[in-house]
Amino acid sequence: VQLVESGGGSVQAGGSLRLSCAASGSILNIININTMGWYRQAPGKQREWVARITSGGSTVYADSVKGRFTVSRDNAKNTVYLQMNSLKPEDTAVYYCNTFPSTLGWGQGTQVTVSS
Repeated sequence: VQLVESGGGSVQAGGSLRLSCAASGSILNIININTMGWYRQAPGKQREWVARITSGGSTVYADSVKGRFTVSRDNAKNTVYLQMNSLKPEDTAVYYCNTFPSTLGWGQGTQVTVSS
């Protein structure tokens, strides 16, 4: 019973990555019925919210990623995505998904490393 993030990797500044978040087990439908958020935690820093999407598809972004990141969802696949473009070194972090506000246990996250 967990959320599983994937799609991270190492890219150079200006590159792109697409993250995915899927639910399993008894919370399989939780992505479809809740506002879902993407969060990140950089080394030595607290976890911060990055973007969120409502069940109806409305989106909100943190100022630091606005215009570069796009959150979307595929209810048929119980999956939420985070398309990250024009990546910067300061985007380096472990990325997580959860409800917004966060109510579930945190998954393992997926590492994103952006080199200059």
